[in-house]
Amino acid sequence: MTSAGPVRLAQSTLADLPSTVRRPAYDRSTLTPGIVHFGVGGFHRAHQAMYLDALMNKGEALDWGLVGVGLMPGDARMRDALKGQDCLYTLVVKHPDGRREATVIGSIVDYLFAPDDPSAVLEVLVAPSTRIVSLTVTEGGYHVNQVTGEFDASDPVIAADVTGDGMPQSMFGFVVEALRRRRDNGTEPFTVMSCDNLPGNGDVAKKMITSFARLRDAELADWMVANVPFPNCMVDRITPVTAQADIDALQTDFGVQDAWPVVCEPFTQWVLEDHFALGRPAFEDAGVQLVDDVVPYELMKLRLLNASHQALTYLGYLAGYRFAHEVCQDPLFVEFLLGYMEEEGSPTLPPVPGVDLDAYRHQLIERFANPEVRDTLARLCAESSDRIPKWLVPVIQRNLETGGQIERSALVVASWARYAEGVDEDGEPIEVVDRFKDKVMAAAAKQGQDKLAFIRDRDFFGGLVDDGRFATAYAAALDSLHERGARATLQARKG
Repeated sequence: MTSAGPVRLAQSTLADLPSTVRRPAYDRSTLTPGIVHFGVGGFHRAHQAMYLDALMNKGEALDWGLVGVGLMPGDARMRDALKGQDCLYTLVVKHPDGRREATVIGSIVDYLFAPDDPSAVLEVLVAPSTRIVSLTVTEGGYHVNQVTGEFDASDPVIAADVTGDGMPQSMFGFVVEALRRRRDNGTEPFTVMSCDNLPGNGDVAKKMITSFARLRDAELADWMVANVPFPNCMVDRITPVTAQADIDALQTDFGVQDAWPVVCEPFTQWVLEDHFALGRPAFEDAGVQLVDDVVPYELMKLRLLNASHQALTYLGYLAGYRFAHEVCQDPLFVEFLLGYMEEEGSPTLPPVPGVDLDAYRHQLIERFANPEVRDTLARLCAESSDRIPKWLVPVIQRNLETGGQIERSALVVASWARYAEGVDEDGEPIEVVDRFKDKVMAAAAKQGQDKLAFIRDRDFFGGLVDDGRFATAYAAALDSLHERGARATLQARKG
């Protein structure tokens, strides 16, 4: 901290930052935009924007600056934070031993809040300099019907964009309208790069966005299918929600006043399919793995890391824990998590080139146990209806097909059902955060009369309720959670 107090982050104050804070080694005034990104949140800023900043510090990718786009009302806060400090922000890496590394990231060159000026968003999307449009719009942001796998156009904003009468409001509306204009004016199409936690995220993005386009213009949809690349990728970095304590610590420890810094773990991984229409940054120079087939890596991550988060979060919360590291410093829970990964998750995976799965599983436990990250169980419990069906249900279905183990997975599903009752084991209320909250909690409320009520929802669980083996294991797990509680249930598994 300077003698005059903390330095308010801005382009003009970079030289005033303490020497302990890394800052862009490149001239940001020379950056030109090349990527438009929908959904600028903590993960994007700890991941894709960080990789680009690393390339820029090598003197590369200076024509691949990021223009962020916010669509939701809550994104006005991100607009204010970034615009107030020249689109700079601080990334704080939290090491398990308590060390912190603070780096100012400069790869975002502009931020557009779409409701302010939708025409400005279209303008940058149509510009020939925009060669990639990337997405972190959350698992639910693709509007996939969980039963049919088809595009769900029932959302009022989506429905309004389908008509095409006014300016776009949704990501779908902006991307499709921009591609239509580019086609009509002879500008080659950009690549659409999903960075969301979805199996086959590029394939999902392609199917949903072209399905939206087909509702408006079948010929345009056909052109997009033939001409617009949608590469798949696997992304990984634990990035908890920024807390006020993180903002305060950055100011106290590093002398930086930042409206919205990002905190994350040291580990980062990005495995990307090398399929782009108009070129790409030299991502490999920043440690990205460029591959022909992402599927083995993404399945490894979704079924081990992401599903394990679900395996620890509801049981941990019910047992009284509130942070992931607390759960993963408890041998009882660690044994359960490793058992899930070794006996249920891993057997469903294809070979993963270059990866030692045993080492990967133990590394996950170490990452989860990092006490400095302070990833809240509430964050991991949120939006379960978008997570369990994509991350854990396929594991269960595969193991049922092959005669593999399903008991631990059944307990995880039961722990979600118990959590969705909205009250913990001490009788304290649980705030269930889910876009299908009413539906989920209504099903959980029926469990006293019907043990299988929760898994009767085929949107989430397909036909699992019809499988006697799974239904029996699930009902037994739910009974145990009600009668014994989460910890005693895990202890009984050992007995």
